[in-house]
Amino acid sequence: MRRFRSIVAAASAATLAATLAACSSAGASGGPVTLQYWLWDDTQQPAYQQCADDFHQQNPDIDVKITQYAWSNYWTNLTTQLAAGSAPDVWVDQSSYYPQFVQDKQIVDLQPYLDKDTSIDLGAYTEGLADVWKVGDARYGLPKDWDTMGLVYRKDDLKKAGLTEKDMQDLTWNPTDGGTFGKVIARLTTDKSGRNGLDPAFDKSQVKTYGFLPEWADGSQGQNGWGNLAASLGWTYADQNPFGTKFNYDDPKLVSTISWLAGLSGQGYAPKFDAQSTLARSEVLTNGGGALTTLGSFNMSEYKGRTDEFGFAPLPAGPEGRKTTLNGLSDAIYNGSKHKDEAWKWVSYLASPACQDTVAETGVVFPALKEATDKAVAARTKQGLNASIFQDELKTEGGTFSIPISYHGTEISQIVQDAIQSIALGGNPQSALSQANSKVNALFK
Repeated sequence: MRRFRSIVAAASAATLAATLAACSSAGASGGPVTLQYWLWDDTQQPAYQQCADDFHQQNPDIDVKITQYAWSNYWTNLTTQLAAGSAPDVWVDQSSYYPQFVQDKQIVDLQPYLDKDTSIDLGAYTEGLADVWKVGDARYGLPKDWDTMGLVYRKDDLKKAGLTEKDMQDLTWNPTDGGTFGKVIARLTTDKSGRNGLDPAFDKSQVKTYGFLPEWADGSQGQNGWGNLAASLGWTYADQNPFGTKFNYDDPKLVSTISWLAGLSGQGYAPKFDAQSTLARSEVLTNGGGALTTLGSFNMSEYKGRTDEFGFAPLPAGPEGRKTTLNGLSDAIYNGSKHKDEAWKWVSYLASPACQDTVAETGVVFPALKEATDKAVAARTKQGLNASIFQDELKTEGGTFSIPISYHGTEISQIVQDAIQSIALGGNPQSALSQANSKVNALFK
């Protein structure tokens, strides 16, 4: 999801000039309007293009031009556009980023539009999604989709390790001995002589297949790994969420979680951070370099048509139970747009059954509307993908938690990620996280 910063910079420079011109051209008054709409997920772009085409049929004077950037340079480009006053009319927003846009007065409060438009039923969305976008009496987004996390594994590696798919469905974890999750990781790890990680003769310098592929570029959320494990110990990001002001990144529960994860590479069970492949974890898994990793419900379609090779399981349960992040997206309207009313028409259409059902038919993501989610589950079932692990997590009381929503989100993300990556490189966990937490809390003084 996040790749080389140098490549990102070069790509950004090559595209910004053209995009600036495109964004600014949407400002002409009177006559047909072209709205600029940005998103980052290329797998979702076809569905939203269909939504844009259908919307245009209903609104002939409004055309929607979609631009897609990879996550790694999406926010960099958007920040540059905002600074230049030429941001797109509408963009896909994420809950950990939007508070800064609110603070900088860069996005539109949608509540006045909602007060006039009684067709939108906020109760029709999956519980916990609608109020994420509220700040006081203002509302800065309508729910677009939702996701939870799980595990994906190679069935052949499981079989070779003497494990069954049933063994994967109720794993446990703790930072002391790793629980059954840690034992499974060791058994799935093999060296070039075919010995697994529990064999006394296992050679960690000659690993053929790593038992687990961790995510180290996970910002301040840990959505793809450490955040879920730490939460299963009872850890929380801050004094409150959303809009916490006193953070807990130095908590012993998080320190022990990161220490355990970093220790996997020292045992040879996971690749070392400084020698990690530049390929995405899913690609390393597919190529046989790893046997097990985490995945979001939004990644599941990557394995469509390959369920004979790959299987899915819920995250391991910790002492406080199984915990997974519950995240969702929305669409923001740029405060500098010259076509806010037209942008609202598009945003409300994106949040409507008409568009969310179109997205559901692809099965790529779970739309926010409950009925659309059911249709997406049905679409995945037809594709041979059993989405029950993600739904079960969502339905389990206390089984989900929100990623951190606060001001200074971009700065916090970089501070925490740098600290955690320093630990992955061999740094002292308590020292690194204590220093990071002090920096984060200083942002709110």
